[in-house]
Amino acid sequence: MELNLLTICYLIASVTFIIGLKMLSNPASARKGNLVAAAGMTIAILGTIFLYESEGQKLHNYAWIFGGLLIGAVVGTLAAKKVKMTAMPEMVSLFNGMGGACAALISAAEFYHIYELHKASPDTAFADIIPMGSYITIAAGAIIGTISYTGSIIAWGKLNGRVKDFSFKGQHIVNMIVLALTLAAAVFAYRSTVGTIYLPFILIGFFAFIYGILFVMPIGGADMPVVISLLNSFTGVAAACGGFLYDNKAMLTGGILVGAAGTLLTILMCKAMNRSLTNVLIGSFGGGGTTGAAGGKKEQGSHKEISLSDTAMVMAYANKVMIVPGYGLAVAQAQHTCHELEKILEDKGVEVKYAIHPVAGRMPGHMNVLLAEADVPYEKLLEMEQANDEFKTCDVVLILGANDVVNPAAKTDPASPIYGMPILDVELAKTVIVNKRSMKPGYAGIENDLFFQPKTSMLFGDAKKVLQDLCAEVKSI
Repeated sequence: MELNLLTICYLIASVTFIIGLKMLSNPASARKGNLVAAAGMTIAILGTIFLYESEGQKLHNYAWIFGGLLIGAVVGTLAAKKVKMTAMPEMVSLFNGMGGACAALISAAEFYHIYELHKASPDTAFADIIPMGSYITIAAGAIIGTISYTGSIIAWGKLNGRVKDFSFKGQHIVNMIVLALTLAAAVFAYRSTVGTIYLPFILIGFFAFIYGILFVMPIGGADMPVVISLLNSFTGVAAACGGFLYDNKAMLTGGILVGAAGTLLTILMCKAMNRSLTNVLIGSFGGGGTTGAAGGKKEQGSHKEISLSDTAMVMAYANKVMIVPGYGLAVAQAQHTCHELEKILEDKGVEVKYAIHPVAGRMPGHMNVLLAEADVPYEKLLEMEQANDEFKTCDVVLILGANDVVNPAAKTDPASPIYGMPILDVELAKTVIVNKRSMKPGYAGIENDLFFQPKTSMLFGDAKKVLQDLCAEVKSI
């Protein structure tokens, strides 16, 4: 009866994962979907703790189990409450890395368990005591989980500025050699004896650890959302391997869902940039500090500035305003002030909408999360295709900290490293106002042609301060 009850718990958890993931696809239901999936995970965890039974024995080390759960819950809650929106991509990378590490440790623990059962026969071939399918699952979990861990930690360091992009000539060849050594160590381990299995298994972890670092180090700039979603799919696959090992339906379902969702999101991110995954991983767009030179330096002429009062006047008397949020908005934590400006303009009869580029920010959906925190109505958030259809009817486009996703070079300059990437066609509007701290290039390290076009005006300053002053100016008109 207890086994059946545990199976029911896993079934309920699996169903809630699927429902929660479906709800996450819509901003209006995303928060509720997260809670639904979390409830299912809670059921699966409690079911495992109190109902799981192996060889007639139940779990008994409750102090360690609940101690770990308590520490994790406290650390996770505090981290989530204190994190700034600018640091949200970093937290996603860090938490994803922890998931990969856990999956790798599960494989290591299962390997150790098998070793302990057979260490009395050191001359026995490891292949004779474990089916190939089970070993492949253990090795895959260890390799993929370790790569996800180290890759996510490097991505975390890149996003917070502690790790710089790094590449060298022939790095991709070195990467392939390290990956080949990882797989060779896995094959060697399977063909070793119980007494000599430790060294090759340690080599698996070592080479996978190094490969995860080398894999992410040269990638930067606008490719970071792709890398984050790809590493997320790695963690899902590694977790699914753990589900196979323990015949845990909830863990298997959750891992497959995360792996599949991460893979699909990676494909969508690549499509949004009009690039293949191979090009992202090998091309290293925005990495190594060489990207800016790739497009060549050219004379742009001069830019023109606009005053705060003129900006307020233009926006207050417009019929339609489109706001393009970018990472600069997140850095200034100005999403609430932006929403306030939106409401002030609407009180004056101005139609206000937001144009969201799929790879704006530092992670997939970054701008959606940012504006949702400020309670911006979901129906005002237009995806790139919708926004591009409406720019020609806009009187004013206000760009807040976005750079590469509005750069016309993506359409006009074959020498540019972002050439071919779909962008927001902001230049179709009557007036374009760009809020930036300075004329420095964006995260991809390339100059923006938009800033020098005749209909574009620059409004320099911190996004939050500028928006606060704009709110006051528009109110007074």
